[in-house]
Amino acid sequence: MLNLLGRLVNIDSGSYNKNGTDEVYRMLQAYFSQFGIESELIPLATSGHDLRVLVPAGGEGAGNRPIMLMGHCDTVFADGTADERPFTIKNGRPYGPGVNDMKSGVVLNAFVLAAIAKAGGTRAPLVGLFSSDEEIASPGSRPVIESEGRAARAVFNSEPARPSGNVVTGRKGAVFFRFEVSGKAAHSGVAHEHGRSAIEELTRKIQALHELTDYELGTTVNVGLIEGGRSVNTVAPFAAAEVDVRFKTLAAMEDVLAQIQDILKITHIAGTQTDIVREGRFLPLEESDANRALFDTYVQSTKELGFEVAGEYTGGSADSRFTSAVGTPTLCGMGPIGAGSHSEDEFMDVDSMAPRAKALALTVLRLASSD
Repeated sequence: MLNLLGRLVNIDSGSYNKNGTDEVYRMLQAYFSQFGIESELIPLATSGHDLRVLVPAGGEGAGNRPIMLMGHCDTVFADGTADERPFTIKNGRPYGPGVNDMKSGVVLNAFVLAAIAKAGGTRAPLVGLFSSDEEIASPGSRPVIESEGRAARAVFNSEPARPSGNVVTGRKGAVFFRFEVSGKAAHSGVAHEHGRSAIEELTRKIQALHELTDYELGTTVNVGLIEGGRSVNTVAPFAAAEVDVRFKTLAAMEDVLAQIQDILKITHIAGTQTDIVREGRFLPLEESDANRALFDTYVQSTKELGFEVAGEYTGGSADSRFTSAVGTPTLCGMGPIGAGSHSEDEFMDVDSMAPRAKALALTVLRLASSD
């Protein structure tokens, strides 16, 4: 497992690096081919590919609905990071870009699929879905994920387990969007009155956006990036901001997005114009009876293997929200334990890798054999 993990981590596979994600897929396809497992690349219009893997049902289970193992192969890191910080193991902890989020989960899924295939399959077919654009809100993969999710009996997403060892039973939803403001340039000393400052318009909107944060409700709005202007002595003709919005429920999402639209429609500086130019959405993973039942099945497996887990709520985004939203029982955070995702300190706990793989495999077997 560590050998495959190291090779995957040492590939730059940022969400916009199609060559990198393609290389990850080639390596995974080579691994699966050793076990006679069929795989296919699903072309996407906006990014690289998705990889779909099928382990047919064994025995009389050909007509049963599949169980899906899901994960993403893209990372948030820039090209060249793998050379700067290659895969290393220090004091029992593997380090490297994407080692925790979530190439270790990709490896875990690959080994579970291979092990079950080698054992002759289960009463349900297994689908492995590996996507290439999760870190940018899955603009291309979402229709694929939702389609496969609707067809599945259950979905396990091997995002990293929490540092506590818990799995994820609830996640906030997220919307990422960029808006741009156009104004009118003018010399700031000679003809200031003729200018229309896009920066001033932007900053007034930012203040209103940040006022939408409501910690009690669980809604946050964060303007994380801004840009604008031409020169210090020019009234700014252009400005832009990128915004992160988080929420706990679909109702809260609709409410905050309506308020955001109202804020952006207001013009403070006459002669400026504001437009949303890019948007990506993650739906919330809301706790449900079906998801709790799936969690209970996983807990039975971990107890049989000698360790216990609890469910945990997190503000982070994941593709598990899409499959849960279409009504398929979904459990997230099935990967190894780790921490430091998206940072130089990202690591994974080696000792958790095999037990978590066994727990997932046992859960799949238990679920496939039940009515």
